[in-house]
Amino acid sequence: MRVMLAEDSTLLREGLVRLLAEEGHRVEAAVGDGDALIAAVAAGPPDVVVVDVRMPPSHTDEGLRAALEIRRRWPDVGVLVLSQYVEKRYAAELIIADTAGVGYLLKDRVAQVDEFLDALERVGGGGAAFDPEVVRRLLAAHGAQGDPLARLTPRERDVLDTMAQGHTNASIAAHLHISQSAVEKHVNAIFDKLDLSHATGYSRRVLAVLRYLGS
Repeated sequence: MRVMLAEDSTLLREGLVRLLAEEGHRVEAAVGDGDALIAAVAAGPPDVVVVDVRMPPSHTDEGLRAALEIRRRWPDVGVLVLSQYVEKRYAAELIIADTAGVGYLLKDRVAQVDEFLDALERVGGGGAAFDPEVVRRLLAAHGAQGDPLARLTPRERDVLDTMAQGHTNASIAAHLHISQSAVEKHVNAIFDKLDLSHATGYSRRVLAVLRYLGS
């Protein structure tokens, strides 16, 4: 897979370059700010970019703005955002824009190499990958406003948490140690309770739920 990195920490950036190369991916650019990333993508779009939210010059949202610009101009390029913290507004903005080929991980997750690489593969393949902590915060924020999520059972909430991370029904079943048919039953119940039964396609599984959570 062809990957581009944008991370202002030289140590982390070089570490990611080595990790991805060792895993057989081709790192076509590794830069330290959002403008350089956009310039690199414009010169030859990769399969996926990995971008830090906070980068120079202001260290606020340069990386996120670069990610959204890449999504707008090159929608086929997967975007995996890394952040030190759960930044709910930024996560919701990215999710609302489009969750096909989008991921949001906390940087601590990078240290769990298998999970990071799994997320990268899913995003590069057009799927979604969201850090469980990010999903939990979005669910909590939305639930605090008083919404249909309160109608979900604990198990349905577990399924929604895992589904919103971008996992398939089979993967959810493996994570929660239940059968795939049980997952399908819970997913249908979730859509009914969230009034999403009439949505279609992939959005009915993950994307519409995430947009709903971020709305």
